[in-house]
Amino acid sequence: MIDIEIIQGDITKLKVDAIVNAANCSLLGGGGVDGAIHRAAGPKLLQACIPLKGCETGQAKITPGFKLPAKFVIHTPGPVYQDGLHGEPELLESCYKNCLALAEENNCETVAFPAISTGVYGYPWKEATEIAMKTVREYSARNVKKVIFCCFSAQMEKIYQDVSQRI
Repeated sequence: MIDIEIIQGDITKLKVDAIVNAANCSLLGGGGVDGAIHRAAGPKLLQACIPLKGCETGQAKITPGFKLPAKFVIHTPGPVYQDGLHGEPELLESCYKNCLALAEENNCETVAFPAISTGVYGYPWKEATEIAMKTVREYSARNVKKVIFCCFSAQMEKIYQDVSQRI
């Protein structure tokens, strides 16, 4: 079973095997956590993303962490929330599963996730947190020992804490 930790902080500062980037489909950087990760990793991250030729929503691709304390960055474009009836829950679950699968393939023991799709993509926080928590708890890991949910605000951290008590 994967050990789960919930913190509020800056994902770019975490010394873990892999951090997850809530990327856009181009993988070429953007706003929010995506922009912060690209800035902290340095220009080599963008250079490593270009040959990946983007990534479909719900899928994941991996690059080195470059200037980050994390060895790897796992990039995953989450779904843009419409109304929850256009495959958004399944796509968000797929983000977490595919990131964990890539972490497994690359022998990562520690993985830090941001709250995927909850920023400009508009996913309701509580619903997104329930999907994240349930997917990680049910994932059958061989290598991944610990997942850190790195929240950008105290309000988001509280939602994660509340959901973790129930799921």
